[in-house]
Parts: sequence; structure tokens; C-alpha cells
Amino acid sequence: MEVSYTPSFVRQYKSLPATLKEEIKEKILLFCRQPDHQALKVHKLNGKLKEQYSFSVSYKIRIVFWYTKTKPKEAILLAIGDHTVYN
Repeated sequence: MEVSYTPSFVRQYKSLPATLKEEIKEKILLFCRQPDHQALKVHKLNGKLKEQYSFSVSYKIRIVFWYTKTKPKEAILLAIGDHTVYN
């Protein structure tokens, strides 16, 4: 799986503590290698985010993304944070 990042994702990522950034890098790497890994808890979102998906970095932190339609094995990471990323 290839991933790319939106500018807002990069800004949100930069504002996080260094210890959390390491865990995020590990989860993104796992997502690239095995997008359906059970530890990620990948799931499709509902409501206004119905075209998007999410996976867990930790109990509290989530990454919201969507799969591109042009490339079947590519995802764009849209947002990172606690459950407020769903708002």
C-alpha cells in the first residue's frame, strides 16, 4: 500500500509529542505492509465521513484516510488525532 499525506495531516502530525510520532510512524508502516492487520482496527466511517476510513494508532489516537479510486493500492491520510477528527 502506498500512502500520501494532505497538508492538514502533516500540520496535525507536527504538533504531536515526539514519543507519539514514533508510534504513529510504526502504525503507518504496518498499514503500508498489511492494511488489513487486526491491530489497526481499520473500519469504514459513517455519516458525513461515509467515503472515508479510519485506523487506530492507540486507544485514543486515530488516522482518517480514504482510498484513491485511480490507484487501487493507494491511500491518502487526511487527519490524525483523538476522536474529534471525526467532527
